[in-house]
Amino acid sequence: MSIRFAAIGFDHPHIFGQVKCLVNAGAELVLYWDSDPVQIAKFRQMFPQGRLAESIEEILEDERIDIVTSASIPDERAPLGIRVMQHGKDYLSDKPAFASFVQIAEVKRVQAETRRKFLVMFSERLSNPATVKAGELVKAGTIGQVVQTVGFGPHRLFGHEKRARPEWTFHKQRYGGIINDIGSHQIDQFLFFAGVKSAEIVTARTANVKFTEYPEFEDFGELLLRSGNASGFIRVDWYTPDGLPTWGDVRLLILGTEGYIEVRKNIDLNGKSGGNHLFLADSNGVQYIDCVDHPLPFGVQLLNDLVTREETAITQAHTFTVSELALQAQAMANG
Repeated sequence: MSIRFAAIGFDHPHIFGQVKCLVNAGAELVLYWDSDPVQIAKFRQMFPQGRLAESIEEILEDERIDIVTSASIPDERAPLGIRVMQHGKDYLSDKPAFASFVQIAEVKRVQAETRRKFLVMFSERLSNPATVKAGELVKAGTIGQVVQTVGFGPHRLFGHEKRARPEWTFHKQRYGGIINDIGSHQIDQFLFFAGVKSAEIVTARTANVKFTEYPEFEDFGELLLRSGNASGFIRVDWYTPDGLPTWGDVRLLILGTEGYIEVRKNIDLNGKSGGNHLFLADSNGVQYIDCVDHPLPFGVQLLNDLVTREETAITQAHTFTVSELALQAQAMANG
């Protein structure tokens, strides 16, 4: 069975990675829609095989479409996903898929009624070859039992060219706060690498230190999670300096009882060029693994799951738990 899909909402550039993931896995892009002519032109140039729909309704009512993917404005993602599921289709959202507890409650209700998939593509894990390789090493028991993860998610707000960010970036009700937005990546990774299904938010804090001209914007966040014998520390920020040749020095450290792994996802400072660097220390010594060409199984797994209705790519429960924990941490930070 061939999988056909559509893309709606190009407000975040993650949409290009989501579509590429599905296309590379063998899915057929049929339709797409956005309201911005500039984004439409960019999308058409990258994916000429699809056709611009006249409206969102045309996509929802097209019985050929199996799944819809979206990177619209964060607070619009859940309402769109509800409509998608109610039209008998599965849904793959950019993170965060929710901007409030009300949204996630409604999505959970509709998902239970329709039995369609409402999934989030946590791209920092699922689309990063070095992180995929780290998952394989942990699963193989290379570093023993995982007792801690440390995740750093720094970002650059304006880029070297100082281009403007869309207005919704600076309104908290639209993106849900820095932990909900960026920190959901690291929460996903903690649950995955620790091999746990839930966690407790021990503490969480956010701040606006540098970009005070935007009163609703949070430029720093940190939190601590705990589950059983495992804990996870997370730091996210918008402080990437202009001198760094990437948008963020994103790192993941995984401590096990028999060794540890460090993943440097975008850059190895004063070291090897490019990204996808993995460093492993265990009883056999110290090893560097270049993961740039390591395969990414998520897309193929997802397409198979759409047919079999299994959950090999990512489970529905995990998707909801990560999202709920991000909202809980955000609420704790906000007091």
